Amino acid sequence: KHCGCRNCNSPFPSPFQLAALERQVFDFLGYQWAPILANFLHIIIVILGLFGTIQYRPRYIVVYAIWTAVWVTWNIFIICFYLEVGGLSKDSELLTFNISRHQSWWSENGPGCVRKEASMSGIKGLDNHSYISVIGCALEYRYIEVMHSSFQILIALVGFVYACYVVSVFTEEEDSFDFIGGFDPFPLYHVNEKPTNLLFKQTYL
Repeated sequence: KHCGCRNCNSPFPSPFQLAALERQVFDFLGYQWAPILANFLHIIIVILGLFGTIQYRPRYIVVYAIWTAVWVTWNIFIICFYLEVGGLSKDSELLTFNISRHQSWWSENGPGCVRKEASMSGIKGLDNHSYISVIGCALEYRYIEVMHSSFQILIALVGFVYACYVVSVFTEEEDSFDFIGGFDPFPLYHVNEKPTNLLFKQTYL
């Protein structure tokens, strides 16, 4: 089917892909395994939405629209996690599945942060270990993560609205296409059928 709305697909995925990839890079640097998996799924769904827009697959776009609700919920959870809402603690190992003690990459590499290491060889049982302190940060890392998640929520809402618009346009064009009979020169409802009484006579004979 030909769809005039195919030309409207170009702005749909590009900013969302860039935002998701940027988020994925920094989560990888911080070994945040739960966000890494969530970002990976998000990138796949965004690509699926792009494919649906280009190839005229409204169902794929609907899947993306539904996913945006999940994505917004996830980012709200991340905001609550770093703001320690509802008993959550930003120092917990929840985002690393309790397999490592890594924190956000921004905790040591935020704007203005200076990372210092102090040897702890003088303390029994801690030989060959170092104590890392971070000072001078212009902005605490949890607020950077909150801004990241807030930005993702904003983009997701824009994506949801755009996805709904594209689906509605596709649906309208499909309805008008079906109304004029499409490209089928012999629609199903034009198939010649024998009268019922003729069929009855043939069966009787």
